[in-house]
Amino acid sequence: MNWVDFKNIQEDVLKTKGFFHFSFWVMFYFFMVLIDNSSYPVWFILVDKLVDISFYILIVYVNILYLIPSFLQKHNLLYYFFTLLVLVLLVTPIQTLSIILLYQDNYAFVSQIMDNRTNIFLRCLLVGLTSTGYKVTSDWLGLQNEKRDLESQNLQSELKFLKSQINPHFFFNTLNNLYALTLKKSDLAPEIVLRLSEMMRYMLYESNEKEVSLEKEVNYVMNYIELERLRQGDRFKINFSLEGTAQNQKIAPLMFIPFLENSFKHGLDSQIKSGYVNIQMQLHEKTVVLNIENSKPEKPLPKNDKSGGIGLENVKRRLKLLYPNKHNLDIQDASNSFKVKLNIQLP
Repeated sequence: MNWVDFKNIQEDVLKTKGFFHFSFWVMFYFFMVLIDNSSYPVWFILVDKLVDISFYILIVYVNILYLIPSFLQKHNLLYYFFTLLVLVLLVTPIQTLSIILLYQDNYAFVSQIMDNRTNIFLRCLLVGLTSTGYKVTSDWLGLQNEKRDLESQNLQSELKFLKSQINPHFFFNTLNNLYALTLKKSDLAPEIVLRLSEMMRYMLYESNEKEVSLEKEVNYVMNYIELERLRQGDRFKINFSLEGTAQNQKIAPLMFIPFLENSFKHGLDSQIKSGYVNIQMQLHEKTVVLNIENSKPEKPLPKNDKSGGIGLENVKRRLKLLYPNKHNLDIQDASNSFKVKLNIQLP
């Protein structure tokens, strides 16, 4: 540890935390004066305790600013405790001599001080060890706070990344659907554009919040399902039921769309003669339950088609990050059907 590092640490203690340290020593000084039960005059006790606390301050800051960073923080425990002991051994006779010189005319008090040199040493050692415990504890708490802040920042960054993957995925899928209808010159295209614009407004603006109202999220789901109904027409069976009503609950945005996308993509495949998608949402006071069952083609989709897999993996990851131990996801992948049951405990 060089002089520059020592000076920087010293400036940090004296400036940034100076008020706290000053206040502590003032209160500690008056505490020592108050608990003194000797019969000496008040001015005598005030001066005596001022001498004591001056040497305590010396021990504490030499320990915190030099001994702990130079030895203890480098895991050199034996050398650290040895140097702390040497420091106390040096301070004890100097403190004793200072008191003797200050009160040399008071032979009774000087004699008492000479008899209590061991107590002076033990008090100085206790002060040094206490400052070590304070420094180690405060450093550990500071490290834990930094760790929590870093984990929180990493969590928010990961959630933003996962949500950014969900948004473009749905966006491109819907545009592909709209493109197919415009090629057919379908009369449904204008209504789909209207619903799509409403959904995109929600997805691009309102879903940027950490939480949205459950009512808006449910409306978004219903718009998505209606969009699929318009696009599919009478070719497949699409059933949706909603039980309960949304009150003032909040939920993370875009939690259900990846499951819906996956069900429509696989359940309404052209290879299936009688494809279906059954969706049920149950809204309770403290929970939301989503049940989805869809048909599956006999011949699975090509392995290089990973879009649905990305969406499901992302939402699984988001559930783990946002609702740890507060959600239950059950997926049953059978030969001719695919079932999803998601239960989320709302805050």
